[in-house]
Amino acid sequence: MKTFPLGGVHPSDNKKWSNAKAIEVLELPDVVNIPLGQHIGAPATAKVAKGDKVLTGQLIAEATGFMSANIHSPISGTVTAVDMQPNGQGLRQMMITIKREGDEWMPEIDRSSDIKRECNLDSAAIIAKIKDAGIVGMGGATFPTHVKLSIPNGCKAEYLIINGVECEPYLTSDHRTMLERGEELLIGVEILKKALNVENAIIGIENNKPDAIAHLNKLIKEKQFAVKVEPLKVQYPQGGEKQLIAAVTGREVPPPPGLPIHVGAVVCNASTTVAIYEAVQKNKPLIERVVTITGKQMTQPRNLLTRMGTPISKLVEMGGGLPEGDVKVVNGGPMMGRAMVNLDSPVTKGCSGVTVFSGKESHRVDMECCIKCAKCVSACPMGLEPYLISKMSKKQMWDSVEAERITDCIECGCCQYTCPAGLPLLDYIRLGKQTVMGIIRARAAANAPKK
Repeated sequence: MKTFPLGGVHPSDNKKWSNAKAIEVLELPDVVNIPLGQHIGAPATAKVAKGDKVLTGQLIAEATGFMSANIHSPISGTVTAVDMQPNGQGLRQMMITIKREGDEWMPEIDRSSDIKRECNLDSAAIIAKIKDAGIVGMGGATFPTHVKLSIPNGCKAEYLIINGVECEPYLTSDHRTMLERGEELLIGVEILKKALNVENAIIGIENNKPDAIAHLNKLIKEKQFAVKVEPLKVQYPQGGEKQLIAAVTGREVPPPPGLPIHVGAVVCNASTTVAIYEAVQKNKPLIERVVTITGKQMTQPRNLLTRMGTPISKLVEMGGGLPEGDVKVVNGGPMMGRAMVNLDSPVTKGCSGVTVFSGKESHRVDMECCIKCAKCVSACPMGLEPYLISKMSKKQMWDSVEAERITDCIECGCCQYTCPAGLPLLDYIRLGKQTVMGIIRARAAANAPKK
């Protein structure tokens, strides 16, 4: 069974709570808050003002430059504010608030359930439609998809890899999407192959999803799609872009500024691929996504098709409400998710799940001194020394942590998961990585030729 060559861990996947729960459509919220920064890159610029009427699917914020993404209204109604609002971590960011009035859609959006396989658009037109629709990576990275598909000069795409791994414990939104939207997914693969001009298309799926593997293989055979399903060993973080490329192709992505395209690979998440099908074939922008609400203490874990901007509290309510006692609510899963302090914050394009933990489950062990056991080094899939760069970050030794390749870190949490001393390795590494990347940007700006 294929896997990546370095590091990794095997936490309990805890997917049994929701992996058999069919996707349900969550009722429309009365009010949505739409952040202008739901993606990597520059926040979008609002194109509406207080008092404006909008339709479902209407452009309400426009991409600011190449590395950005359009944002569309998930409901119809009246814009009541364009103002700073707190996000899930309590930090204020610019959002557009819309009060729902009915559910009137933009007329060009095809809302039928008909499957449309034939795509007569050329590569440039496909990428333009994806850009217009505001598609970003829905596995959590939220990288603007049109940027990923715009191949730099001197590079050539040889492999299209669809990421159906979903290695984060608890989360099952991609799993259910592959089971219930399999044909749309495969048509999306054909569209991406055409956009990239590639022949080799592979869907990587961890072997703990045998039903999804069997279902897609059956569709490929019956409908004659030119794509291969590759079962992969269950090993976290198998779904990391660089780890998936190594597992499927045997090629190693070079350190930053190295990119997947430098080894001929383009990786696209499974849910993102379905959104691409809808954008190209149905003129539908990215206004909704499947979100898993789960946790051992939740009485009704579900997979919910949710409009962007819906309050997280609405999903928690549908999952049976918060259990009694101390709880921690995490946007995402336990390895890479972020703890939330504001449940009124909205679902965004990168929100694939919400996991609720009891106080006992989320309690951190008491910290002890590092004994240099090197378990974190063995677990790191990027070949880093987490104990060292974490300590350097704590001491604000920014030049040293940059030299130790802190920007290579994919923030998977394997180091902190394995640490017997209970050290908050990832917390300090995240702080250091963010600081160093800011220093690198400032240095580049200072050295840029003046206009």
